[in-house]
Amino acid sequence: MRFSISTAFQPVDHLPVLARAADELGYHSMAVPDHVVDLEELSTPYPYTADGSRRWSNDAPWPDPWVLIGALAAVTTRLRFLTSVYVPAIRSPFQVAKSVGTAAVLSGNRVTLGVGIGWCREEFELLGQDFRTRGRRTDEALALMAQLWAPGPTEFEGEFYTAPRLVMEPTPTERVPVLVGGLSEVAFRRAARHDGWVGDIYSTDEAVAHASRLADVRRELGAEGDFSVVVALGDAFAPEHFARAEAGGVTDCWTMPWAYYHGLECSVEQKVDALERFAADVLEPLRG
Repeated sequence: MRFSISTAFQPVDHLPVLARAADELGYHSMAVPDHVVDLEELSTPYPYTADGSRRWSNDAPWPDPWVLIGALAAVTTRLRFLTSVYVPAIRSPFQVAKSVGTAAVLSGNRVTLGVGIGWCREEFELLGQDFRTRGRRTDEALALMAQLWAPGPTEFEGEFYTAPRLVMEPTPTERVPVLVGGLSEVAFRRAARHDGWVGDIYSTDEAVAHASRLADVRRELGAEGDFSVVVALGDAFAPEHFARAEAGGVTDCWTMPWAYYHGLECSVEQKVDALERFAADVLEPLRG
């Protein structure tokens, strides 16, 4: 089991401190969420709560993922960075490819692109993008970006995006892994065509059920190779709990260890203390 530290809603000045600690303590990655803006009034319900309300306050920080990842990569040496999740369809795929590719180069290929199709219609409309076609445009954007990240000239002709013969530099020296979020069958099939799936907060039984369904979809599509299943586990806190999830197909868990020891509202010193304690209490026993 690999562990990723969630940066969601954390004070921005805490993040370099937490990244350095996570890097030194052997955590696998940091998970970085994405919204360009957080509109005060929405008619679109948030899809991951029972009543459709958002989990965060209106003043929660949403730093640009690629600016943040570039800064955190500069103060770490081995820690990876995962977007959980980034929404390409509200942006130009050329700009996304440039940001992700540059971050991959500067970090020494420590970037994983986790994507979703997006849920907030109002954010799409504000940024001038069509909400209805976001799924098809995400698929096409991912295909285009894979070509833009390859060395040498690119040409592309799609339903939504066209590229005349061009070059985008710098290009990563390793392929950027792509993980996909979403709970629909379409989302599971999209994930199965890439390198993994990024989920939300689930019980272990729910997470294992999702991992099992993803494995079935991958067999149906004839997919091979490594595949990541990344979730937060709401009922796991001891090594044996995470080991059960891993045995059921969960490969990565994103977490905020300070919630176990100090609560969600705590100082950066308490957060570092929690990273250290969780590493001793959970990471080390799991490593044997």
